[in-house]
Amino acid sequence: MGCCGSSDQNKSVATAESAERVRLTVREGYKAIATEGSTCGGGSCCGTSKVPLSAEFLAEQIGYSAEELRALPGGANMGLSCGNPTAIAGLKAGEVVLDLGSGGGFDVFLAGPKVGATGRVIGVDMTAEMIAKARGNVASYRKSTGLDNVGFRLGEIEHLPVADASVDVVISNCVINLSPDKEQVWREIARVLKPGGRVAASDMALLRPLPGEVREMVEAMVGCVAGAVLVDEYRAMVEAAGLREVVLRPKPEYVAALESFQDPLYKKIAEALPGGTRPADLITSLDVQARKA
Repeated sequence: MGCCGSSDQNKSVATAESAERVRLTVREGYKAIATEGSTCGGGSCCGTSKVPLSAEFLAEQIGYSAEELRALPGGANMGLSCGNPTAIAGLKAGEVVLDLGSGGGFDVFLAGPKVGATGRVIGVDMTAEMIAKARGNVASYRKSTGLDNVGFRLGEIEHLPVADASVDVVISNCVINLSPDKEQVWREIARVLKPGGRVAASDMALLRPLPGEVREMVEAMVGCVAGAVLVDEYRAMVEAAGLREVVLRPKPEYVAALESFQDPLYKKIAEALPGGTRPADLITSLDVQARKA
């Protein structure tokens, strides 16, 4: 070996450094959302742009009911969603649910009443400020529901702080695309699921490849776009993790709605696309369902 090691070693180091840069970028973006009180407002699912649209309005557009939103602790809904995983999860009383990238606890607090007093919902997030925000809302949740069945853990979704085969349902909302190692996330999902357990996630994916200029935008990374993969690649990752009965439902109307609302991130993306091409031609929200054999 030369003084700097083999080319494979150098490539591995470069990949690791790149992954860590992505994690730091995402962590800093979500720290700002948690501490500065900004929401994704306008809808870039995880962006930090402030626009007139409220988090409540956006949540209703993707399937959350006004009744559900009224029942949430204050500040739990920060406009970070691109779908409604609790609606497709078919949650039952007594189940153990794990939410990947739980943020302020939005979907955790919605899932809690669905699994009831005999169930449990665990939220995992890598941002300490988000965990603090979510834990700060637990008392309000207990008071309004009479339930003590939710908890939050600090950790990365690539290395879940959860035991093997201990979870009935994994949910996630617009988070997996943020990971620099999505294959590892799906392996972790398969690891923590009980036999026959299932996953119901909402995420962002691509219908066509993005131009390099868009992938380099920092706000597009935090905004759940730059890290997205093609739908076919997404399916391959889920199946490679050993999950079966994979169902992917693209929902391009979500991005089309953000375009119509003049979301700042999507306006910037549109400016970087070839003439006659809209963001909704390339980017889609995606409902993901699968089951562990």
